[in-house]
Amino acid sequence: MPKTYRIAVIPGDGVGPEVTDEGLKVLAKAADLFDFTYQTTVYPFGADHYLATKEFMPEGQLDAFRAMDAILLGAIGDPRLPPGLVERGVIAATRFGLDLYINLRPIKLYAEHLCPIKGKKPEDIDLVVVRENTEDLYTGIGGHFKKGTPDEVVIGNQIFTRKGTERAVRYAFDLARRRKKKNKLTLVDKANAIEIQQLWRRTVEEVGREYPDVAFEFAYVDAACMWMVKNPESFDVVVTPNLFGDIITDLGAMVQGGMGVAASGNIHPGQVSLFEPIHGSAPKYRGKNVVSPLAAIGAVGMMLDYLGESEAANAIESTIAALLSSKRVPSLDAGSGLRTSEIGDLVASELGSAWAVKA
Repeated sequence: MPKTYRIAVIPGDGVGPEVTDEGLKVLAKAADLFDFTYQTTVYPFGADHYLATKEFMPEGQLDAFRAMDAILLGAIGDPRLPPGLVERGVIAATRFGLDLYINLRPIKLYAEHLCPIKGKKPEDIDLVVVRENTEDLYTGIGGHFKKGTPDEVVIGNQIFTRKGTERAVRYAFDLARRRKKKNKLTLVDKANAIEIQQLWRRTVEEVGREYPDVAFEFAYVDAACMWMVKNPESFDVVVTPNLFGDIITDLGAMVQGGMGVAASGNIHPGQVSLFEPIHGSAPKYRGKNVVSPLAAIGAVGMMLDYLGESEAANAIESTIAALLSSKRVPSLDAGSGLRTSEIGDLVASELGSAWAVKA
């Protein structure tokens, strides 16, 4: 009997619905080819929903998500609302509410011509960032005093727990072992200037004793940004606190060619997890059918890999790589000359053709 997966879909804001449609198009093709079925439940959460209802998500929504196998998100964010309002109400609420403590960001170059770094080839750029996803400054602990006056004071608390740090570090060590690339883990921190981040170094040292086959090293975040540009081939698996992970993964997206191909997973191993492109809602392109859906399609691939459909996931990634390296999809920006829907059609068609030949 084919496996059936329950998938929550949040198209969201801006270009989110457009790229999500293409991701679902490829998901449908993959289901036909790789013998699994799925049921989707679409949720309207985002700016339009909030403006109409003054509600981010209804009471009990997290329990509804827990009944699913995965969540596919398009994008959240809208300039009609204060910065971060709907993002906190939907994405952050889901991450914290479901304890999605790993943000997983593969950084992989699929075609040399896409890389802005001279002389770097696909074999040079193949790393994964494991970003702790539920602590740090993102907890929002802090506040304002005398807000809006010349004497205003703002305080934000950077929170790390041993539990939160260790589970991210352990996930990263496991991943470095499973990848069987360089068997290397790099902790990116700023422990020289932020003393409390010594917790991360101690944890890596202690957990690392259980992984004698995985080498580890420490890098300050400013140096790591430099090295990611200068010699990205030196990295394998990177583990880092929430704030630094948010920053270096955008740098990584540009190293791999652009936001148009960058996908991520928000993961609680063994539980319902959320997958999304990292490019944001790009409201100026909304409804124009011009943005690349490859990141959303890549997120579908990551979701399938998480669900255990590794063959389908690998086929989707190989298809994306083939279209980019052959320049049938010539770029990852809105100026590629291809419509969003055309790129989705290309991926679905290429996926079907390649599998038919293999079968």
